[in-house]
Amino acid sequence: MRVLVLGIGNVMFADEGVGVHFVKMIEGNYKFSGANELKFIDGGTLALALTPIIAEFDHLIVVDCISADDAKVGDVFFFDFENVPNFVHWDGSAHEIEMLQTLHLMDMAGDRPSCKILGIVPKRVEPIGFELSNEIINGTKIAEDTLLNYLGSIGFYHEKVAEFSLQEIADRYATKGLK
Repeated sequence: MRVLVLGIGNVMFADEGVGVHFVKMIEGNYKFSGANELKFIDGGTLALALTPIIAEFDHLIVVDCISADDAKVGDVFFFDFENVPNFVHWDGSAHEIEMLQTLHLMDMAGDRPSCKILGIVPKRVEPIGFELSNEIINGTKIAEDTLLNYLGSIGFYHEKVAEFSLQEIADRYATKGLK
């Protein structure tokens, strides 16, 4: 089984980039092994352009910011794409085309792999901001445990190899291109 962990978000819009920062943090902090193939990709805001890549995998885990009724900033939700809870919404993001729409289009074409969503409620969605909210940083600790437990349940073992923080990963994007 080929598994893709896809981080979605605009890294220049503070908390809105949490999906990308989180996937980069997990990829940098852990070494994975197992019988299956595991890949991590920074999908940025290119949801629709990612369809040929996504279609190559058997299972997809999308990490993105979401909104949810009565949720607090930093709350984490993990669910099957086929069973999105009624209180969860994928709206108000800075993506050109929403990941939700992309997954629906792939579903209609018969190209969508089985899919889980790991969503985090953002605080700051503001242009040209790399400082992440404390709530997002704390929420990603729960998201990290959730993802590692799930990957373990489908046959992946992990070993901690580094201690990069989410803010350190975000800060890398703030200085990209300046060197």
